[in-house]
Amino acid sequence: MTHVEIFKRNNQIYKIVCDGHTGYGVAGEDICCASLSSVVQTAVLGLMMVAGVNVELERDEKRGYLSAEIVEDLDGERQIQANAILDTMFCGIADLNEGFSDFIELEVKS
Repeated sequence: MTHVEIFKRNNQIYKIVCDGHTGYGVAGEDICCASLSSVVQTAVLGLMMVAGVNVELERDEKRGYLSAEIVEDLDGERQIQANAILDTMFCGIADLNEGFSDFIELEVKS
């Protein structure tokens, strides 16, 4: 199972941690794990490449671990863009969690 933690401050997402493989299918063919990874990694790329946000990133592919945290104060347009990217990411994760709740555990921490 993949445990996903979303961290919020002032009702804005600033950090995500994903830990573990979903176990839905065999390695390399696990559509649940691939879907979750795609949603999260695309959001991280969007933060860095589109919104120009500094992200502290830590990954361990064997363990199925990813941690991404915004490490700067954002304001104006970059905050708006970051919120849109991260809120969209959350929608995707929540939808996957609803359909694959035996394989993805989602927790929001404020």
